[in-house]
Amino acid sequence: MKIEKDHQRFRQIVRGKIRDDLRRFLTRGELIGKEGKHLISIPVRGIELPHFRYGDNNDGGVGAGDGSVGDSLDPNGDGTGPGGTAPGAHILEVEVSLDELADILAEELQLPRIQPKGMHQITTRRDRYSGLRQSGPESLRHFKRTFRQALRRQLMTGSYDPANPRIVPIRSDKRYRSWKTVLKPQSNAVIVYMMDVSGSMGDEQKELVRLEAFWIDAWLRRNYEGIENRYIVHDVRAQEVDRDTFYHLREDGGTKISSAFKLAKQIMDQHYRPEEWNIYLFHFSDGDNSSETDSRECCRILREQILPHINLFGYCQVASAYGSGNFINVVHEYLDDVDCVLTSKVNSKDDIYDSLKTFFAKGK
Repeated sequence: MKIEKDHQRFRQIVRGKIRDDLRRFLTRGELIGKEGKHLISIPVRGIELPHFRYGDNNDGGVGAGDGSVGDSLDPNGDGTGPGGTAPGAHILEVEVSLDELADILAEELQLPRIQPKGMHQITTRRDRYSGLRQSGPESLRHFKRTFRQALRRQLMTGSYDPANPRIVPIRSDKRYRSWKTVLKPQSNAVIVYMMDVSGSMGDEQKELVRLEAFWIDAWLRRNYEGIENRYIVHDVRAQEVDRDTFYHLREDGGTKISSAFKLAKQIMDQHYRPEEWNIYLFHFSDGDNSSETDSRECCRILREQILPHINLFGYCQVASAYGSGNFINVVHEYLDDVDCVLTSKVNSKDDIYDSLKTFFAKGK
């Protein structure tokens, strides 16, 4: 249908506008607050809804009566007064699904699709309607097929009256949907987010983490049927928290990064077998740690206990006036040879775009 083609064309225009301003959209924190039922309202500039445009006014006349070019439409007014000179902004709110946003992100960043591991290890049971039967519960009656069978029977027996086209199904006409249980392989993934909440991590740093984690989540959910999120915060001690606490908790004190990695390993051992789950670990910090010794201990834990069992470890270092920023250097020194270890620096919101490409360009 023509209206469907027009709608598809409109969606292509919207996608193009979002792609043109993708860097700006990646940094809009209010988009996260607009998320609901997998749809996000996005203000897009430069798109107008279809509307009527009126013809040239130089033909003369002001309505149905007599008049001349330039006559005032208000007979009681003098026609004076300032006119507007600024162009319209033409801002249109459009609803875009998270999947669409993830696809636009992938196209612009040239991200390859992720090939899950262990995708045949987990199966889900789903009921799929696959045929018809002559008996079943009334809730599954197929009304169209029942009507068709009744009409066919009345035509064959000669009881159908075109002048009074009344179709009355009998018991033998009724058709019911039948189903079968399908075992479907499902690829699942768990994302463990870890964040330093010591005194050197302020609100500005947490906002960068919040934005980065939102887009990480959107991309991974586009690649897996099942996603679980776990959240760990730490200063000198680590604890698991819920999502809201993760983004809003503010603590003081020192930093011991190894405490977070030990807790992440404990969660993996208890809940996520690596042959069945695709495991992603992301750690956010300003790079400050209690000692060089603990930084080296972190790398030992990663290399020996965590990295052999996961898809990706991403370390994102956010800029802070109070942090030393040295942890990323230790990671490069001790883990630079490990393919699944990726690091990025985010000094401002503008760096989130490149950080996401760093983490997912390899399709892990």
